[in-house]
Amino acid sequence: MIIKINGVQKEYANEASLFEIAKDNEVKNALAAKVDGNLVEMRSKLDGNDHEIEFVTFQDKEGKKLYRHTASHILAQAIKTIYPTSKLAIGPAIDDGFYYDIDFKTPITTENLEAIEQEMKKIIKANYPLERFELPRDEAIAYMKKFGEDYKVELINDLPEDAVISFYKQGDFVDLCAGPHIVNTKLIKAFKLLSSSGAYWRGDEHNKMLARIYGTAYSSKDELKAHLDHLEDIKKRDHNKLGRDMQLFTTVDVIGQGLPLLMPKGAKMIQTMQRWIEDLEDNEWGYMRTKTPFMAKSDLYKISGHWDHYKEGMFVLNEGREDKDVMALRPMTCPFQYYVYKATQHSYKDLPCRYSETSTLFRNEDSGEMHGLTRVRQFTISEGHLIVRPDQMVEEFKRCLDLAKYCLEVLGVEEDVTYHLSKWDPDNREKYIGEPEVWEETEGHIRDILNDVGVEFTEDVGEAAFYGPKVDINAKNVYGKEDTMITIQWDALIAEQFDMYYIDENGEKKRPYIIHRTSMGCYERTLAWLIEKYAGKFPTWLCPEQVRVLPISEKYADYAFEVEKELKRNGILTSVDNRAEKIGFKIREARLEKLPYMLVVGEKERDDKTVSVRSRFAGDEGVKPLSDFISQIAEEIRMKEIRKEIPLEERK
Repeated sequence: MIIKINGVQKEYANEASLFEIAKDNEVKNALAAKVDGNLVEMRSKLDGNDHEIEFVTFQDKEGKKLYRHTASHILAQAIKTIYPTSKLAIGPAIDDGFYYDIDFKTPITTENLEAIEQEMKKIIKANYPLERFELPRDEAIAYMKKFGEDYKVELINDLPEDAVISFYKQGDFVDLCAGPHIVNTKLIKAFKLLSSSGAYWRGDEHNKMLARIYGTAYSSKDELKAHLDHLEDIKKRDHNKLGRDMQLFTTVDVIGQGLPLLMPKGAKMIQTMQRWIEDLEDNEWGYMRTKTPFMAKSDLYKISGHWDHYKEGMFVLNEGREDKDVMALRPMTCPFQYYVYKATQHSYKDLPCRYSETSTLFRNEDSGEMHGLTRVRQFTISEGHLIVRPDQMVEEFKRCLDLAKYCLEVLGVEEDVTYHLSKWDPDNREKYIGEPEVWEETEGHIRDILNDVGVEFTEDVGEAAFYGPKVDINAKNVYGKEDTMITIQWDALIAEQFDMYYIDENGEKKRPYIIHRTSMGCYERTLAWLIEKYAGKFPTWLCPEQVRVLPISEKYADYAFEVEKELKRNGILTSVDNRAEKIGFKIREARLEKLPYMLVVGEKERDDKTVSVRSRFAGDEGVKPLSDFISQIAEEIRMKEIRKEIPLEERK
């Protein structure tokens, strides 16, 4: 048979194994191979036909998945060895690692993880081969019942009738698995169990809560160490910890999940961003600001379609009470702003009509989805709706994208996002309104806009809103989970439901199109993003405290307060540390709080009306006239400059 590898053809005897071919071609560390594009295990023998082969190592995406999937089986074997009454659920490979969901009789602790790790090392050292075998459905079910693996039985029952039901054996341990795997346990060179948490069986909160044990595995100890060091850095950046440590927000059980309390510093940052966005939209981008109610009767949401398509995600009030109107807290602002538009008649000359609002919204997220500031039940967004003529739609949609990109650039996060064209799913038409040709046309327009703007994007089927396609601008948190930060939605359909119209040049009523958009997105989620992006070292214009004045002793407190007064008069957020502490202690504390600037003042500074400037960016910046420092920082704040830190070894 003829085998083609890396463009080179060689002839081999029929039924040559992949091991033999890899050795002959001096391929080292192969974990599997793609044979004519299909991933197969290394122990496989070829069928005598001609093939094209590509060997897979740990450096390949498929190799990492195989390697870590095998590590999850080793984890399961270790658990069943130590805790024979436990029941196995699922154990997939994931980005950067693997996990296994287990039904334990007793809770798992850190000490338990250490014991499981030690057992895993024994299994790896034993060098068990991973051997695949298949069983008919009835035998497979009986086999898993024999071991008391109820979750595996459920999985088998859910497989299609024609499914191949396969298992993998390593030593005395057997697991239901489609494979493929690496050939033996000893190939796992470096691994670490990281944590355990709760996870509902099949992600359904009505099912039993299982223990999910996370781990990771690498092909060398050095790679593993680098990853663990990275995880330590992530922990320091995690907004859910760092934001609390910096006293930006907190949560309280008696208030509820997904309802964070913004503390003074966090509230100041949100206020700064909100004022910036409102002024930007109103003064430079032609928006008109509205303020609409936080709730409405169910009648409104029935017209919009949200009652049918989104009711489960809403907080509904008075349902079942005949003496009260059924109300709901708003999950969006669009239908409210439609009635602002409908309050007066508009001609074609009045359009586009751009409405914006700082909107507080409410969404009944599942309890398992709550996380810090990124997934909450009450949040505030920079929301807007543009009512436009059809001939204005493309240009206005592009302007919305330009505004979003500008906001990302100012925040310094433009390189951290991905763009997505979120499309409808033609195979799930009950989820959407409108006809296929409308969806295809609007999706085509958005595709052209994204290409024209010059951003790379992916197309995601089934992610559109029920009334139209959209652009989602996403970013990952420190753990790699992707969230939508900004969205811009094309709506050619909903004006009909609300009987919205404008008078055209011929005096006839015409339906407008609508753009649903955010300019910066959700303020809470953006704050979480910025905490992790900057590890708490925010650009000066965003900092809740921009300058701290540090008198060397109480004798210079009066001058310190004079400096503070002048800074505040120029709109700079300032405080004075007048504690009876040594100046070195005050400086260290200000550094730990990640403040942009410290102004040290003593006798010479008081007499000369100067300040000794220390910054987070350059360290000791020398003595400056107070007026010069004010001009410098005021310009930095006005321009929303993102000043870079000079490495310590490069500072004077």
